[in-house]
Amino acid sequence: MTIQQAYYTSDALGMQTRVLSCTPTAEGKYEVILAETLFHPQGGGQLADKGVIADITVEAVTQMAGDVVHVLGQAVPVGRVCIAVDPEVRTLHARLHSAGHLIAAIGQASGWRPLKGHHWPGECRVVFERQDGCEPLSPEGLEGAVNALIEADVPRTLINHEGVRSVSFGSLPVQGCGGTHVASAGMIKGIKVLKLKEKKGQLSVHYDLAS
Repeated sequence: MTIQQAYYTSDALGMQTRVLSCTPTAEGKYEVILAETLFHPQGGGQLADKGVIADITVEAVTQMAGDVVHVLGQAVPVGRVCIAVDPEVRTLHARLHSAGHLIAAIGQASGWRPLKGHHWPGECRVVFERQDGCEPLSPEGLEGAVNALIEADVPRTLINHEGVRSVSFGSLPVQGCGGTHVASAGMIKGIKVLKLKEKKGQLSVHYDLAS
């Protein structure tokens, strides 16, 4: 079953779609698959969206065998349905994830190779691998460079080519990513680099949104 992940190209938080299946689980929940979804599943360093399907709370969103599976506590009938994503949760996740991409781009410009990002609230970090000739990074330098991009409000560009989705901000390098992001860097509002920790050639940059 192939579904369309509408959040790849749209920032909308509500839409009409179709329930393709609603399957009961052994735990007393229901796994719902939609023809088209705005819900980002947990994965790729990002927590799942929250919200409702037919006014029923979505308790979890996962990806399974290529499908986005929405876990509900009640059944919903197959057919047309309205869905809505929680705007506060979506905005927080998008700000954190986008900030991680800006950090990755600044580190990459200094010769470090971005390896992975973890963008959960309260535990955000971007991990780099040391490369020959890379320039030293500092919390103050990274924070200042990222906040300058935020102040400049550089725009986001989304690219979806043959099912491979990428994101970039301004003229920064394009990075493959399936997560949700702010429409322009100014929406992040500011970041704080908390600490840098290097071990065995890998550098972890821990960060959060500025208060």
